[in-house]
Amino acid sequence: MIPRYGNPPRRGTAYRARPGAYALLIRDDRILLTVQETSAGEEVQLPGGGIDPGESARPALLREILEETGHTATILRRLTVWREFTWMPDYGRHTEKLCHVYLGRPGLRLGPAREAGHRALWLPLAAARERIAQEGGRRALARWLARPRQAAASTLVGRS
Repeated sequence: MIPRYGNPPRRGTAYRARPGAYALLIRDDRILLTVQETSAGEEVQLPGGGIDPGESARPALLREILEETGHTATILRRLTVWREFTWMPDYGRHTEKLCHVYLGRPGLRLGPAREAGHRALWLPLAAARERIAQEGGRRALARWLARPRQAAASTLVGRS
């Protein structure tokens, strides 16, 4: 069963499926995140977003990382998935997001974030757990951090 975070679906509301891909981009003891300007203020998020029709998860994720942080990345493996029922004002619809989370390494910084209202943010891993806005993102990071340290480190060593 896929866990659900955030608000439960509202009765009588039609939700459109929206698959998405997000990343834990870890280098040493830091993580690359994105800060998005919202109507409620700035929100720290895992980089990533929706998978467009005809696109697969990894290319979509690499595109989103570049748009939201200005960085390239290497995607190593899929970690988890969660569901989230939300209103997406940019699309004017209620959406059931299916959020696939991948482990990766940040690559080169090609410039600033390309998507308006976004900027890159590097945080120490421990601080990031408290700052990520989405519960699913916080839980994905906490789960990865709870792995035995040697096993967690071995997934990142020697990769670029």
